[in-house]
Amino acid sequence: MNPADKPLVDRQVAKRKAARIWLAAAGVVLLAGGAVGGHFLTDPTRSEEYIALSEESAQRQSMLEKSQDDYSVMKEDYNKLSSGIYARELKVGEREEAAAKAEADVEKRESAVTAAEKQKAADTISDGTWTVGTNVSPGTYTTAADVGSSCYWGIYRSGSNGDDILQNDLPGGGRPTVTLSEGQDFKSSRCGKWEKQ
Repeated sequence: MNPADKPLVDRQVAKRKAARIWLAAAGVVLLAGGAVGGHFLTDPTRSEEYIALSEESAQRQSMLEKSQDDYSVMKEDYNKLSSGIYARELKVGEREEAAAKAEADVEKRESAVTAAEKQKAADTISDGTWTVGTNVSPGTYTTAADVGSSCYWGIYRSGSNGDDILQNDLPGGGRPTVTLSEGQDFKSSRCGKWEKQ
């Protein structure tokens, strides 16, 4: 090293030492000031406002936990009710299906009874003159009950106005039977109802 440069290096070393000492002193002063300041400053967690806010926060937290518990209980109740409603809806659906089937069965029976009644009405002859094949169906008929002495029946060729008698009778009692064919007219007087056999 050049002897002329030595005083420059010594000065720089001295400057660095002074800066370090100054920094150390400043740190001590700050530390001491913080300790002294901290001693004189009040703890914010001990203020009335902080304590009041802490209590309010604790109350709200407690209310939140209670609300969550209530929600859990209500959710369980809802799930139970919901599954119960679903089961009841299934039963209602089954009953509705059974009722619809029963109703369809009743309609079917009513339809069959109505058809049978219509057929019975079509196969029943009362007093009057009837054209076989138009007003009454061909076949064998017997009176529904015993006839009295004034009963008269006659079978005529159709369109003859009763002039062409094919068969007739005044049975005077019992239950007479006649066989009717198309192309004939049938007259019944005071014999009651005739039913197809």
